[in-house]
Amino acid sequence: MNGISIDAVDLQLLDLLQNDASLSNQALAARVQVSAPTCLRRIKRMLDAGLIERRIAILNPEKLASIVGFGLTVIVEVTLDHQDVQGLEHFENRVATDPFVQQCYRVSPGPDFVLIIHTPHMPAYHALTQRLFSSDANVRNTKAFFSIKRSKFGAQLPVVNTLHNESVQHLQT
Repeated sequence: MNGISIDAVDLQLLDLLQNDASLSNQALAARVQVSAPTCLRRIKRMLDAGLIERRIAILNPEKLASIVGFGLTVIVEVTLDHQDVQGLEHFENRVATDPFVQQCYRVSPGPDFVLIIHTPHMPAYHALTQRLFSSDANVRNTKAFFSIKRSKFGAQLPVVNTLHNESVQHLQT
């Protein structure tokens, strides 16, 4: 197993990238007070180690609604009949390939999974339930909650304030 050493500068870079991944390397370097080549090396190292999974754009559903509609956001609890490793992984792999499944969490206690789903309309959601739930003999029960308003949405991890230690942190990857 390879390890990666993370220090306060790396954590600042991760925090900045979470807020705005479009910042140039020069802007990032200036904000964390390192040279541009050093900044680039640090970011590449964290990308290679998998600390930075990907860089994406977060779209504004309110502004896109006039073009693509609001769609449906659904939170679905899924309970399986068999919770063995193979059954859990099979279900995770099936939902991971579906473009309407935005997030999948294996949870405990209660249901086995909680999914965050976004579909363009109810017929698309119905097709998804047939495809992912009804056709899977291992799915025992589902419970859906339809979002009527998004009050908060975020994908940021609180990296800067969680490690108060100034020394180098060693993370296993």
